[in-house]
Amino acid sequence: MAELTIVFADLTGSTGIYEALGNAKAADVVTQTTHWIGTLSRSRGGQVIKYLGDGVLLAFVDNAAAVQTVTEMQRLHNERINSWPANMKSMKIKVGLSRGEVVQQDGDCFGDVVNVAARLSDLSGADQILCTESVIEQLPFDTDIRYRNLGPMNIRGKMEPMVVYRIEWQREVQTDYFTMQAGLDTMAPSEAYQSSSLRLTWADQTMTIDVSDMPLFLGRGNDAKFLVNDPRVSRLHARIEQRGDVFVLADVSSYGTWVRFAGSNSALALRRQECVLLNRGEIALGASFEDYSVPTVSFTCSGAAKGPG
Repeated sequence: MAELTIVFADLTGSTGIYEALGNAKAADVVTQTTHWIGTLSRSRGGQVIKYLGDGVLLAFVDNAAAVQTVTEMQRLHNERINSWPANMKSMKIKVGLSRGEVVQQDGDCFGDVVNVAARLSDLSGADQILCTESVIEQLPFDTDIRYRNLGPMNIRGKMEPMVVYRIEWQREVQTDYFTMQAGLDTMAPSEAYQSSSLRLTWADQTMTIDVSDMPLFLGRGNDAKFLVNDPRVSRLHARIEQRGDVFVLADVSSYGTWVRFAGSNSALALRRQECVLLNRGEIALGASFEDYSVPTVSFTCSGAAKGPG
């Protein structure tokens, strides 16, 4: 077995492209984009394992090269689509990475690392890069890659939650809540973000909650303690509970939940998944932030927030 960094890069918005362009033209655009991803990755030392319709499975021996490649991929693709027609700009890239031992057979890759990378790609949103702790641990000490610890998350097929990181590729992103390699230990959720209360705000409704209110449900049903009356919101849409010193949000809805942290333009898409709520941000219920009419709940965690390093 070889130790590799496995990358799943998938296209979002391809359904809308097919509706806008028709099957033949849309298939050509999708194929050209996935092969562009493959060509870029090979030029950075990656291996294209296979093309998967609107996605690509890649493998890298060099972990840092894998991370640098996907960050460059996001930057270049966002520059490319600026010149595309309006009905094609929805085609974004979402990426999942994991590092570990992989079984290679007949030109394909197998193993838990491959499965986890695929699950993270499913979990990520447009323009987003999610990775495992094994990827972060093997970045060089002096790396200029910026990333955020999202805390432990349930990954389909895994018995225990895994710590997930989001890699920030936007050059303009600057925030005290990102960490570099030296801050790994301080980013353990129970140490880096100690919160004693959580304030939720939607429309003219504001609620401050603490551990005695847990678990708390957001939704439009009578059983939801924080009511959000919108047809896109499930009766019991999302659950918030406190674990140790952090608040954890879990999506239990029909249409999904999106979380955007203060200082970032990208959002974490949750589909029956969960994440740690860090400091301040917004929660979109039933649709992504791209829908400007989506009901959006603001959150603020307060207490002893230490911050990284």
